[in-house]
Amino acid sequence: MNYIKRDMEKVFLEVSSQFKVVLVTGPRQVGKTTMLEKLMAGTSRKYVSLDDMATRQLAVNDPKGFIETYPPPVFIDEVQYAPELFAYIKIQVDTRKQNGDYWLSGSQIFKLMRGVNESLAGRVGLLDLFPLSQNEIFNHKVCSPLDISMEHLRERTENIPSAAPADIFSRVFNGGMPQLIAEGAAHKERFYESYIRTYIERDVRDLSGDIDVLKFYRFMVAVAARTAQLINYKSIADDVEIDQVTAKNWLNILETLGLIFYLHPYSNNLLKRTIKSPKLYFYDSGLAAHLARWNSVEALMNGAQAGALLENFAISEIAKGYCNSGKMPHLFYFRDKDSKEIDLLWEMNGTLYPLEIKKTSNPDVRLTKVFGLLEKSEKLLGNGGVVCLYDNFMPLGKGNFVIPVRCL
Repeated sequence: MNYIKRDMEKVFLEVSSQFKVVLVTGPRQVGKTTMLEKLMAGTSRKYVSLDDMATRQLAVNDPKGFIETYPPPVFIDEVQYAPELFAYIKIQVDTRKQNGDYWLSGSQIFKLMRGVNESLAGRVGLLDLFPLSQNEIFNHKVCSPLDISMEHLRERTENIPSAAPADIFSRVFNGGMPQLIAEGAAHKERFYESYIRTYIERDVRDLSGDIDVLKFYRFMVAVAARTAQLINYKSIADDVEIDQVTAKNWLNILETLGLIFYLHPYSNNLLKRTIKSPKLYFYDSGLAAHLARWNSVEALMNGAQAGALLENFAISEIAKGYCNSGKMPHLFYFRDKDSKEIDLLWEMNGTLYPLEIKKTSNPDVRLTKVFGLLEKSEKLLGNGGVVCLYDNFMPLGKGNFVIPVRCL
């Protein structure tokens, strides 16, 4: 399989030069190991994986002996299986005082980060890698995250090739898993079924012990059917015939595995009429489309979930752009008790930037009127935009722009 260059490579090497330990987390099969092996090629750094049971047993039962057996510089893969190592890594890096001594990767994000924070606070640089972005798949060479300014948007539009609506929905349908992109869409169904069985089911058992895997699969299908919607635990639980506590626990598992993420509602002291529930999204729109049982681009494009999955795709692309730049995206949505909603809102430098995401090729300035909901905010209101299937960038009223999906 040909290597697809990752936007995070430069950032990773910068972090490695600044911290004694670098940790890359993210879902399985998104290319963490492949990227780090590429970056360590030609160096003296050794590779060791805790997916190997004998190696894992040594790390868990004799972490001091493990550290002595695999001295730095070293890349330890799937390190979440042996949190016992973190305390000994701390001792080692405090003694050696060499930046970049330990490269770590893991596939259980929040469980892993808690262990790191307990032992390696101040010594570790944290990065999250997710499925391939449009920029990486098509080699657009636009490595900065989305910026809602006229200069930045014009530059992106000029440097990123056009894409028809059917092309955009093909990207939504296929997702961004590296192996699938390399092998082609013809293998999509087989790839995702294997991915669910081989990786997700195994990790679900690791996190939950005795679990009904078939029922958990039904749960994932129910969750995918609600992507880009407010979380309703009762509705999901009723579909799967489980209780709400179990539904919440299983959502935590999907979040821990890096498969889903949430947008939380934005509010401040002057915007009190907001709701509290988060909205749910998949990092990989291809997995969401597969679980929701869309079997072709055409069916998806013309189906009832087209708008929701397009929204999921757009927001995940924006989030991946920030993560690939080593930045934390402060992304929210806004919805008041009258159900007036802004699809995406991000806060940066004391300013709010609103976006609407619509399945339209004919955007209208009236779509930006909802941004007026933020006028009472104590934050400044910056430029806004309508992300849609129209293929050209253009102004849309004062301070707002049409943003083609291809440019995210």
